[in-house]
Amino acid sequence: MLLATDLDGTFLGGSAEHKHQLYQLIKNESSVKLVFVTGRGLESVLPLLKDEAIPTPDFIICDVGSTIADGHTLQPIQPLQSYIKQKWPGADVVHEKMKALPQLKYQLVPQQRRSSYFIADESLLPQAKQLAAEIDCDIIYSAGKFLDVLPKGVNKGSTLSMLIQHLQVPEQEVLVAGDTLNDLSMYQCGYNSVVVGKAEQKLIDATKSLNNVFLAEIAGTGGILEAIEYFNLLEYSVR
Repeated sequence: MLLATDLDGTFLGGSAEHKHQLYQLIKNESSVKLVFVTGRGLESVLPLLKDEAIPTPDFIICDVGSTIADGHTLQPIQPLQSYIKQKWPGADVVHEKMKALPQLKYQLVPQQRRSSYFIADESLLPQAKQLAAEIDCDIIYSAGKFLDVLPKGVNKGSTLSMLIQHLQVPEQEVLVAGDTLNDLSMYQCGYNSVVVGKAEQKLIDATKSLNNVFLAEIAGTGGILEAIEYFNLLEYSVR
């Protein structure tokens, strides 16, 4: 099984008991490949790698899909990373273009090959989308306040799909997990997927019509455990 999971609210969410159960399951099952798929920058993921309670990921997809690295060496996965880099116009180009929307507030967080903003007014999204399109970029909006400008066609789902093809993992052995709208692209790839409990309502609404998506009752890690049992991916029952 390859578990591709968002971090905040998903792999790092849930009760202490469910975290322990899932983390131990991953550590004890050598057949499981773990992929962190997060909106965080790589620098913001590093402290998690020092936490002995948390399993070390085999791969890290961060910056909402624009960075992909080996979870053990932190080296970029090639040629995937180079492909993404070629599509990025550069932060300076993005910032200059997005100045046309002064309501956007730049996020002072570690980030590469994407530019992140706070946006308070959802009605501005069409303008933001048009501005991004003029420099061959896309936008992703989530949690009612976050806006990411990314290379055109690059998102969590596209990068995850490239990695799965690169690793030649059978699609039926993949499980996707998330809780906010910036995870939507992963669900649209057609893999076995779970929307964990207490997820953003807009994500729930956006995935209702997708046959591959299981809506869990339990939040965070508990929801992932529910999905492992539901899809019969490992010999495991939620206790």
